[in-house]
Amino acid sequence: MSAFSPVRTRRTFEEAVEQIAERISLGELAPGDQLPSERTLAQQMEISRPTVREALKVLADSGVIEVRPGSGGGAFVRSEFVPREVLRRAAVRIGEVGGVLEARRLLEPRVAQLAALHGREADFTAMQRTIERQAAIAHAPERFAANEDRFLALDVQFHIGIARATGNATIVGLVRSLLRQLEIARDMALHVPRSVERSLEIHQETLDAIRSGDMRRVDEIMDVHLAQLEGTWEEESGRSLVRAIPDFLKPVAARGANRR
Repeated sequence: MSAFSPVRTRRTFEEAVEQIAERISLGELAPGDQLPSERTLAQQMEISRPTVREALKVLADSGVIEVRPGSGGGAFVRSEFVPREVLRRAAVRIGEVGGVLEARRLLEPRVAQLAALHGREADFTAMQRTIERQAAIAHAPERFAANEDRFLALDVQFHIGIARATGNATIVGLVRSLLRQLEIARDMALHVPRSVERSLEIHQETLDAIRSGDMRRVDEIMDVHLAQLEGTWEEESGRSLVRAIPDFLKPVAARGANRR
């Protein structure tokens, strides 16, 4: 079986689903055949392992493949028939990201402000160390593809670090859950030109704002921070995040408009 092709479009998740489904529908992969490992698929398609994992889940939910656990497990072709709902499921999964982004918009700016209020120097030092580890990966572009998953994992660690600085374990759990559901969007954003450099910049700006204790500055930086991923998702999905403002947020929106 020939290797899968690198994903060259911004539609990383959907194209991964399409490539595997096409191999099966064309008979290049027959029932009972084992797909390459998650790591190998990620390397061949040049996408992250979380995105591969999501693609396999869509195919498994549609009955096209079976994912077997354990040391002798893996992803195996279950049916040579690829139903039309496969791509619909992929589209639905992309659509769900919008709701998660909206929930994140409600939660993370307040989390960052709580971190500014309750965070200790040890919390800030740990977050700075995470940024430095990301920078070490970013500054070695020849090895970046091999360390892409690590870069994304460190991105999660940074945001979890903000949540931990609040001193509230429930908040840490909520933030971790949101980030887990945004793996597709975060992988998507990583392929945007200058995204790695901008990620480092906005992380440093976020940490500096939290350290300063200036609540307005924290809110402003988090607005920019979250807008990066939201903008990428809108371009990728063709769906707008602009929605009617809930009543409980209208006073906040009015104050923001007055500042402008």
